[in-house]
Amino acid sequence: MAGLLHKFLSDESGHVAVILGTNEIASAAAVRLTREGFRVVLSHDPYPPVIRRGMAFHDALFDDRAEVDGVRGLRAENTLEIVRVLSAGGLVAVSSLQLTDILALRVPDILIDARIQKHRLTPNLRAISGLSIGLGPHFDAGVNCDIAIETHPARTGETFEKGATRHPDGMPRFLGGVGKERFVYSTRAGVWHTPLDIGGRIFKNFVIGRLDGLEVHAPMDGFLRGIARDGAFVPADVKLIEVDPRGRESSWTDTDDTGRAIAEAILKAIKNAFWRVRTAAVPANVTHH
Repeated sequence: MAGLLHKFLSDESGHVAVILGTNEIASAAAVRLTREGFRVVLSHDPYPPVIRRGMAFHDALFDDRAEVDGVRGLRAENTLEIVRVLSAGGLVAVSSLQLTDILALRVPDILIDARIQKHRLTPNLRAISGLSIGLGPHFDAGVNCDIAIETHPARTGETFEKGATRHPDGMPRFLGGVGKERFVYSTRAGVWHTPLDIGGRIFKNFVIGRLDGLEVHAPMDGFLRGIARDGAFVPADVKLIEVDPRGRESSWTDTDDTGRAIAEAILKAIKNAFWRVRTAAVPANVTHH
């Protein structure tokens, strides 16, 4: 283990990316970067709760099998477990350790905030890593991150090296012709209890679970594309349930078009940034042949 730790702490281990969040966007980015040879750690944040768990590595935190697009995520609850998972190659380390704990192990080459926190203050990510990338609302490239990437449905994947992303407008993407109506939002804070899980078939007005003792009903017929995990503490006014109304075309596992588009934008931004660094390192009097 000492040998693995030494290698991880050195440049021999390859580029390390820390992604804040265990949701489907964070997981899509983790899949893409892992396939490119990056060693990826997902750092869980409890706000907002993850509902699209079949599309994410989130459930690895509970030792459940978590696989997205053929890439597996494994729970790592201390720094040695992170090193063990990443040293195996091709795996994503999923941890409840916060960023400060991970930084104590190694400063990441890439830091990505993929929590998509629409209603909270966004931290300043600059100078914490080699390159910082902020996804979604409240990020301003050159101010609180090096690169900002848009997650708004109208401009998904648009990249900024200067300037800010759009503010949230509360308008989700349409799925099967249905927008906001397919979601159920929490009306109060409390502990969520449900006997159902991702992929379950439901019908309108069916009791899906109880939040702080209050019954929560299905908004329409369909399949559960998203549902907060049983026993989770849920704040008020966040997404609790998502219904896929598309019938046989419904899907609730692996990455979707949105996640893949954002992941590709992240990879392109990283490659462009690395290319600029390499170019700047070449002396001006060197002639290329």
